[in-house]
Amino acid sequence: MKVAFATQDLKRVDAHFGWARNIAIYELEPEGHRFLQAVEFAGDLQEDGNEDKLAPKIEAIKDCAILYVAAIGGSGAARVVANNIHPMKVNQPEPIDDLLEKLRDVLNGTPPPWLRKAMGKGAARTLDFED
Repeated sequence: MKVAFATQDLKRVDAHFGWARNIAIYELEPEGHRFLQAVEFAGDLQEDGNEDKLAPKIEAIKDCAILYVAAIGGSGAARVVANNIHPMKVNQPEPIDDLLEKLRDVLNGTPPPWLRKAMGKGAARTLDFED
C-alpha cells in the first residue's frame, strides 16, 4: 500500500497539504516500508484560494491509499477523498518513519474498517498489474 506524507524537510509530517514543498511517497508492506519518491513543488504555495496548486499534488498521490498532513483545507480534503485517498492529520510534526511503523503495527493487528478499505486500494492495483 502506498502512503503519502506532506513534508517540508522529507523527514517529518510538518506541512499543510496545499503549502507543502514536498510529498514523500512510501510503500508500506507487512514486513516493513521503503521510500519510493519525493515530489517537489515550487511557486507560491501559500496563495489561499488558488485551487490550481492542488491539481499536481492530487496527481502525485493518486495511487496512494493514505495521505498524512499537518493540516488540510476543506476543498483539498474533499478532492483527496474523492480520489479514494484517506487524509490523516497529525497534531504536531511527527517523523515519517515513526508514522510508518505505527501504521504497520495497526495493519498487522486488527485494522479498523476504513483502513481495511484503504488496504484494498493497494491490493486492487496489484491485481491489475498481474492481469
